[in-house]
Amino acid sequence: MTRTVVITGANRGIGLALTEHFLAKGDTVYALCRKPSAELSATAAKVIANVEVTGTDSLKALRSRLDGVQIDILINNAGILERTSIENIDDAAFERQYRVNSLAPLKVTAALRDLMPAGSKLALVTSRMGSMADNSSGGQYGYRMSKAALNAAGVSLAHDLAGDNIAVAILHPGFVQTDMVGGMGDVTPQQSASGLAARIEELTMETSGTFWHANGDQLPW
Repeated sequence: MTRTVVITGANRGIGLALTEHFLAKGDTVYALCRKPSAELSATAAKVIANVEVTGTDSLKALRSRLDGVQIDILINNAGILERTSIENIDDAAFERQYRVNSLAPLKVTAALRDLMPAGSKLALVTSRMGSMADNSSGGQYGYRMSKAALNAAGVSLAHDLAGDNIAVAILHPGFVQTDMVGGMGDVTPQQSASGLAARIEELTMETSGTFWHANGDQLPW
């Protein structure tokens, strides 16, 4: 059965790899981004550009463009990383990460929620850096705090959407070789996307709101 998948931040990295993965499965993919890359444009995805995930007006326009579409899987993938430390408490950097990493997934979900029928799935691409128990190195205050906030939102969404029979996946993609981390990492975007997709496929209402690594390990809060 062909499903409809909506992915934010789809122009590169994990988002592009997720787009390619679901297309290869025969699904219809709406790939959302601010500006499409040549790689994304070369796919069979339905690309929607000029999407600002933090912008209320932009999300209203997105909702209008998707009117009549039934979303089976919504993946909030868009995110940013800015270096912050105790010596570098840059208010603007903290606020940008909070707006993109924490608030935007909630706003996107709210904007598109009425297009998600019972049995659909919501995935939040977060980070184990948002875990309290897993923090063994300190630092990266803005990113860690923004992802901890996203994790909290994910648990609340799992409760709030349970009545609509919509399950919520809270997912760490692994340390992925993307531009965001300067090409460092343990896995390729394609390997990460495959793992993330597997976790989304496994998601049930019973596991909604739990925190998982793309490799299948459950993560501590």
